Amino acid sequence: MNQLAKNANLTINDPRWLQVLAKDASADGIFYYSVSTTGVYCKPSCASRPARPEHVAFHMSFKSAERAGFRACKRCKPTQPSLLETRTKMVTEICRMIETAQQNINLATLAATAGLSMYHFHRIFKAVTGLTPKAYWAAHRAQKIRAELNKNATITDTIFEVGYNSNSRFYEQSSQLLGMTPSSFKSGGSNAVIRFALGECALGSILVASSELGVCAIFLGDNPEKLLQELQNTFLNADIIGADLDYERLVAKVVGFIETPAIGLDLPLDIRGTAFQQRVWQALREIPAGKTLSYSQLAQKIGSPKAIRAVASACAANKIAVAIPCHRIVRNDGALSGYRWGLACKASLLEKESKK
Repeated sequence: MNQLAKNANLTINDPRWLQVLAKDASADGIFYYSVSTTGVYCKPSCASRPARPEHVAFHMSFKSAERAGFRACKRCKPTQPSLLETRTKMVTEICRMIETAQQNINLATLAATAGLSMYHFHRIFKAVTGLTPKAYWAAHRAQKIRAELNKNATITDTIFEVGYNSNSRFYEQSSQLLGMTPSSFKSGGSNAVIRFALGECALGSILVASSELGVCAIFLGDNPEKLLQELQNTFLNADIIGADLDYERLVAKVVGFIETPAIGLDLPLDIRGTAFQQRVWQALREIPAGKTLSYSQLAQKIGSPKAIRAVASACAANKIAVAIPCHRIVRNDGALSGYRWGLACKASLLEKESKK
């Protein structure tokens, strides 16, 4: 095999080549590629016709490409911020604005601050964060309420700190955000009712639990008693109640999805987490069955390419197995990495989904 053939083989077998062929804008700023026949380097989304693979080399930075003797492409201007980077920066600034506001800022004001129409701003914000501006504000406020209640402040103090103008408004919204009343949350879930049912599937035992808002936990394991103990530890002082026959049908629905992923799974979920965690979990729910992403690709998808460790932590914090499919996240080389319910379980889920 001559050198050109070797170069072509290296390029074709590099996953970055597929991103170049797809003109993947999400990869802009992550790497660059150079073309030996033209002497230029480009970003992955460059609109130019793809070069032959034997003439392509990859670079981790534009400075690396320039040190190798290549000049910037005049068409894609790789040294300038990409559209994704520009949008991510804009959305990040809006997120800080939302987080520091005492009240929800209306969509028109946010869009005007960004210099965009409401429709265009709403679409970009959701594409970058995985949440609408309203949902992002709600998630951040829920996080703030939890933090204040956990500091042993009184509920009155929490109302003041979080910025509510009336007690009734606080109780109305905080109960929706927490899945229980503030006093129940403060006492570890006392007076909150969590219904659950146990079942068996090809992966072993399964526990499904719901609050008034929706499914709040799906646990997998070998020992049903340990699953119930995990549920009790998660909702320390809640009333944990074994559910009736109607609820057991919900467990059967989840088991059916595990056995046959192609049927899909549509459940009302009670998702409790920080704004960042909810962004990650929403992005996970958008990964189709049979597909996987790496942690770095997931970080890029939510517009935070450097937050790979935080993304991994959010995946590990997920309490709703299969409905929030963190099993579809793998390492950059495709190998399986940690999974809350065990690597064997993760491998089995992925294998079933690959056969759909």
